[in-house]
Amino acid sequence: MLDIKGSIVALVTPMNEDGSVNYDKLGELLEYQIANSTDAILIIGTTGESPTLSHEEDEEVVYYTVKKVNHRVPVIVGSSSNCTETSVVQSKKFQRLGADALLIITPYYNKTNEEGMIHHFETIANSVEIPIIIYNVPGRTGCAVSVSAVERLSKHPNIMGIKEASGNISYVMKIAKYASDNFRIYSGNDDMIVPVLSAGGSGVISVLANICPQETHDLVMNYLNGKTKEALDIQLKYLDVINNLFIETNPIPVKEAMNYLGMNVGGYRLPLYKMTDKNREILIKSMKEAGLCK
Repeated sequence: MLDIKGSIVALVTPMNEDGSVNYDKLGELLEYQIANSTDAILIIGTTGESPTLSHEEDEEVVYYTVKKVNHRVPVIVGSSSNCTETSVVQSKKFQRLGADALLIITPYYNKTNEEGMIHHFETIANSVEIPIIIYNVPGRTGCAVSVSAVERLSKHPNIMGIKEASGNISYVMKIAKYASDNFRIYSGNDDMIVPVLSAGGSGVISVLANICPQETHDLVMNYLNGKTKEALDIQLKYLDVINNLFIETNPIPVKEAMNYLGMNVGGYRLPLYKMTDKNREILIKSMKEAGLCK
């Protein structure tokens, strides 16, 4: 089982003007993240625009990332589908390409009942030898992993943890009893890093880390090392930025922020579209107030 603590960046997928993946820029982003203390890298997740990447592009991005990172930090790959068999096929492929772990979302749209949810994750976990992380984000999927399902799944030897992005601290407290060295809880919300850590969390899978990798790493490690006041100070310093990174659908605002900072990650694939001028002004204002730009 991987022992990942700290900041896991949910990396954007940089695009060229024609909408193709910009691999040169992807390489720059990977080096930037590693140089700034990011503890692990998640690729082709929701922030990486996985819904609009083809299976061929998924494979190419994973292959490129694994080779570029070269074991310097763990590489986690989003391998989700609302079809369990599709996720199994993709997961096996990503394992062959060198992924260290997989992030698996709850089955969206067709949803399922509790037993179906458990069997979905167990089937995928049983199909590979690298560990999986459950992704609970009911705001996007329309369904959630129940507390009792988490209890059962936490005992599976190949399920290493949960990315908890419900925004419900009561739910976090209910699943906290299942946290252990073999089952980690990662905050899926940048505005709740400190609260999740206080409930026994091990880190965050972060959008903020795209623009603040060192700060996000420091936030988590300060807390885990007993410097709780320093961790809270960082959380509060960037809270407005964090909130405004979700003022429109992720990853629209974070790509806008990165481009404003000169990182040149390009645009989006439809149905995602550029930010409204009003929201862009709000985002940039909060970045300036946090000292990220002038």
